[in-house]
Amino acid sequence: MAQPSPDHKARQSFLARPGVRRFAPFVLITAVALIFIFENRSDVEIRLLVPIVTMPLWGALLIAWALGMLACVFTVRRRASRHSRQPK
Repeated sequence: MAQPSPDHKARQSFLARPGVRRFAPFVLITAVALIFIFENRSDVEIRLLVPIVTMPLWGALLIAWALGMLACVFTVRRRASRHSRQPK
């Protein structure tokens, strides 16, 4: 029977992988946020500087959630690129 080489990595379980551990809270929070967003179906009046807009609350919450996700993506990408440019 062949023995695995000492430099061969042992297989990790799916939930023990760093990428999955980092991504799982995002999926959970996103699911809860989307449930909250789509359960709020009443109409609201929103003032956009001068005009007053009437729209469903879920639409306003979805726009705010999307803008938050966009800000998060830009922040994480900027932080990652800044760390990769540090002198060695």
